[in-house]
Amino acid sequence: MTGGVVAAVDLGATSGRVMLGYVADGMLRLEQVARFPNGPVPRPDGLHWDFTTLSRHIVDGLAEAFRREPAIASIGIDSWAVDYGLVHGEELLGEPFHYRDERTARGVECVHAVAGFDELYRRNGLQFLPFNTLYQYAVEPALADAEVSLLIPDLVAFLLTGAHVAERTNASTTGLLDVRTGEWDRELATRLGLPASVLPRLVDPGTRIGTLHGEARERIGRPLEVIAVGSHDTASAVVAVPLSTADAAYISCGTWGLVGVELDEPVLTDAAREANFTNEGGVDGRIRFLHNVTGLWLLSETVRTWEEEDGADIDLPGLLDAAAQVTGDIPLFDANDPRLSAPGDMPARIGAVLAEAGAAVPATREAFARSIVESIAQAFADAVATAGRLTGRDVDVIHMVGGGALNRLLCQATADRSALPVLAGPVEATALGNVLVQARAHGWFGADASLEDLRRAVAASVSPARYDPRQDLSLPSERAS
Repeated sequence: MTGGVVAAVDLGATSGRVMLGYVADGMLRLEQVARFPNGPVPRPDGLHWDFTTLSRHIVDGLAEAFRREPAIASIGIDSWAVDYGLVHGEELLGEPFHYRDERTARGVECVHAVAGFDELYRRNGLQFLPFNTLYQYAVEPALADAEVSLLIPDLVAFLLTGAHVAERTNASTTGLLDVRTGEWDRELATRLGLPASVLPRLVDPGTRIGTLHGEARERIGRPLEVIAVGSHDTASAVVAVPLSTADAAYISCGTWGLVGVELDEPVLTDAAREANFTNEGGVDGRIRFLHNVTGLWLLSETVRTWEEEDGADIDLPGLLDAAAQVTGDIPLFDANDPRLSAPGDMPARIGAVLAEAGAAVPATREAFARSIVESIAQAFADAVATAGRLTGRDVDVIHMVGGGALNRLLCQATADRSALPVLAGPVEATALGNVLVQARAHGWFGADASLEDLRRAVAASVSPARYDPRQDLSLPSERAS
């Protein structure tokens, strides 16, 4: 077993990072080099990502990474799913749209007029989300002018190397990948009036995409390789979940909570479709059978509104500590209520959902925060139970990874409401999964290292916090809807 160092570009919906990942003797270590903000930007035609600024941050971060560690062997890129940039020649045809832009509702109508959701589920295995890429494509007038459409991590790879590829785990979230074959469903694209020519060559995690060129090559000074990882951030995160039993569930919790189990084959039953569970591609051909739950977005948007009201930052750990001390009835609401999906005054919208259902709106911020956390935890517990029922698994433990693993109140509430132990960590699962796939491509875990071998390295490097369910609690069973 050998080792080395790689760079991981890890892009989330609210921030991005460039990390150094060190692998030595089967152990892992991360070092953050750069962190930068990210988020929706309103334009006259809708909500976009500021990809120009994001690109500059990425190149700056990589340049700093190579200044600190000249021995870097490669770069891997992961990000959120479904959003894309349209490219013609060397030109990006406008800043990518943000998945929360309201245009997606029109796309749903256009697509379902041609192919109903039941047919789509049989073909792509995806849960209904109104912002899935095929719905965005249906209302994208610039698609006809594009040479290629590249999902965000593939767009970054194009920026760095000039290559046109689609990494398969992220491509599986578009709605245009055949869930059984793992290839583009060009027949569906044609039926929907979409130019199948914009769909690029598919590659698997571990594939060498190309070498640095252009500004990135000039800044770094080396023809370094970019290697495809599980470029959907959840695919990378699941690589780094140290699954402790064969029946373990996972929650990758950040802005979203991705709740599910890992399978070898998709589940395409009517029951799975009706429960809105998705079959997304994982590393090594695994299936991420999961449900999207609105995660810490609800809390972060609430805190952002309060900070704007106060004109000052809020001590989030202190707020959560106070929330943990709240007693009495805690009103619950549906964390997935579509009225809570857009940016804006989240406390007012949550209050309206509660009031509409006849529930008391919490009078203090700590009680309001407790209501949010408990509602997210209930949604997590419901999704875990449903995953077990749909797959015939007797789930015996939940692994919580990502930023949510730091939220002690959320972890304990999830354990209480699911009646299952929660093992929290690693927090940096996405970056670790990115690093692990690169390291395996370099042979640092041996020529035939399996996904389980990579997870053993995570288990050896990270000690999760354990939260056991408290059996003496009386939990609310009803929630506002």
